[in-house]
Amino acid sequence: MTPFQTFTARLTRSLVLSQVTRHLEFELQGVSRFGFVAGQWLSLKTSRPDGEEITRAYSIASPPGDDNRFALCLNRVQDGFMSNFLCDMKEGEEIACQGPFGDFILRPPLRDTIFIATGTGIAPFRSMLHWLLSDRARHQSKHLWLLFGNRTERDIYYHDEFLRLAAGHANFHYSPTLSRGTPDWQGPRGYVQEYVSSIVQGRRDMQAYICGLDKMIKANRELLKELGWDRKSILFEKYD
Repeated sequence: MTPFQTFTARLTRSLVLSQVTRHLEFELQGVSRFGFVAGQWLSLKTSRPDGEEITRAYSIASPPGDDNRFALCLNRVQDGFMSNFLCDMKEGEEIACQGPFGDFILRPPLRDTIFIATGTGIAPFRSMLHWLLSDRARHQSKHLWLLFGNRTERDIYYHDEFLRLAAGHANFHYSPTLSRGTPDWQGPRGYVQEYVSSIVQGRRDMQAYICGLDKMIKANRELLKELGWDRKSILFEKYD
């Protein structure tokens, strides 16, 4: 498969994650195996009723496998044609896509790593973490932290999945953080950058991957640089 080849993706499953967020699963038609690297993204294409072609990029939210499947995690954006088109798709309907693209991928050799996400910025980390933790040789017992920030409990996408991964792997530490949690919330409160220092504990030999909105990324990059981190140890991808 060449990077710019256009494929047809058929929707096989659509799940509601929150009032504005969907998990969509697709199969590529006419392809037995879809090769990509965890963290990469796809370009999806469709046309408006007036014929104007719309193209948007979405991170792949599923781990690489030996089949032709991939998943997306996306928000329905007000007045956003593509996001509403995707969220309104029915199972069995199709859309054109190209890819995979992107270099927001795991850098060897693997080190102890902190993954920092907010909202649908969790998508590439769901891909990376499922891939890493599915084979002991891939993570080599390195410690992995997922710091996942959201507003309320209902916004914690894939919460049960990450709890199961943490329960099954002593080296995976999952920390969902809420800025507007209910009084019943027992986990961390506030913004993700408030908890980074306690995780890295002054270490500079780790790796950080950050995904979400620009403001959050800037705050965490600046914090890590203040802690003495080399900028090459901080990888990020913006969603705005």
